Amino acid sequence: MTLIFRKARAEDLADIVALLAEDALGQHREAVSDLTPYRRAFAQIDADPNQFLCVAERAGQVVGTMQLTFIPGLSRGGARRGQIEAVRVAQAHRGSGIGHAMFDWAIETCRAQGCTLVQLTTDKARPDAHRFYEALGFTASHIGYKLRLDPPA
Repeated sequence: MTLIFRKARAEDLADIVALLAEDALGQHREAVSDLTPYRRAFAQIDADPNQFLCVAERAGQVVGTMQLTFIPGLSRGGARRGQIEAVRVAQAHRGSGIGHAMFDWAIETCRAQGCTLVQLTTDKARPDAHRFYEALGFTASHIGYKLRLDPPA
């Protein structure tokens, strides 16, 4: 069956959040019962031309998602970067080549957007994902840090 990559629509939101909540890390971070904060975030993403929230669809069903961010910068001679985040493939479809196809599409999309570098972050607790990214040619060349902030009062 054909895999279709397209920009996410508001009606895809419940499927996307369900994918984010499906794995071990996401089940403690995501709240599929209340889509209100996700609707606000979706509206911001959808309105930003440097954001592309993608769904992978097969036979009318959302089977994967990822978010691409196109980042203009001064370093590397004014290079534009592609950032890939929130990659998920539906559990029932893992191991079927969807993830590889998603990354082929994402890398070509970044190239078409003028990016000269594609980057991503991944949680240390995801060794299978690390192996997957390395098999695609990504290198663990940097150390990433995150600082968690409380929401404004």
